[in-house]
Amino acid sequence: MEHLEFDFPASTDSSRQTPARRDSVLVGVVSSGNLEVLVEQASLAGGCRVIVDTSIRGYGAIWQAVLADFVKRYRPRDVLVSINDAGASPAVVSLRLDQAYEDFQGDAA
Repeated sequence: MEHLEFDFPASTDSSRQTPARRDSVLVGVVSSGNLEVLVEQASLAGGCRVIVDTSIRGYGAIWQAVLADFVKRYRPRDVLVSINDAGASPAVVSLRLDQAYEDFQGDAA
């Protein structure tokens, strides 16, 4: 197991930021080649923190790239994302993040 934490500062571009409509959302399931994503509101000075627990070691740079892309697309504010991974590919990670965040935003996304 590997435990990774990524902090993304508050974005200065608020044009695509929308307030959350839910306190938290959980999507996915921890199983081979899949992952579970929990998105919840948190006081993070307008930033976003992502905590990853994964069964695959040594892919921190890949996680950083996938998560940076997610943050660039959605510009989440005061959001904590917790991921339990069982070897999902970057495409599956991105899909689950999109699914969780869009559900978290409700109809506002």
